[in-house]
Amino acid sequence: MLTDAELTVLGLVVERPRHGYELDEVVSERGMREWTALGFSSIYYVLGKLRDRGLVAEVAEERAHAKAKKTYTATDAGRRACAAAAEAAIAELRPVHPPVLVGLANSPAIPPGRLAAALARRAEAVEERLDEVRRAARADAPPFVRAIFDYSLKQLEAEAAWLKGLA
Repeated sequence: MLTDAELTVLGLVVERPRHGYELDEVVSERGMREWTALGFSSIYYVLGKLRDRGLVAEVAEERAHAKAKKTYTATDAGRRACAAAAEAAIAELRPVHPPVLVGLANSPAIPPGRLAAALARRAEAVEERLDEVRRAARADAPPFVRAIFDYSLKQLEAEAAWLKGLA
């Protein structure tokens, strides 16, 4: 079983051999930080875990010096594990625990005016996030990357519509 962070890093290495800095660039470029808890420092930790499990290996190449960036490639076992975990992540419906649901469950404790203000702030934040995702989505991105942005946009649009219905 792979964690979401492990699957994300492994998937990027399956695409092509990469070093940690490049992985961080791709995570940022594709907006992956919005849906995975994968910080720059954790990329190297995850690479180490994947290496120790035999799912990635360091590319044997001449490095200019000992501190030069290590490039990792997926092993055959890593490719199989990535495919199986990605398929399960797509096919299986898993419970999501958004904090907004906890807040709504306890909303009777909030004075009505403050509840309305909190919902208005959330609606504004959702609209801002929609704008950010629309700007980040690139038409020239590969289909699987466009699908990620489209999924995010549809979720945000649904929440924006729900919030408008509460007003």
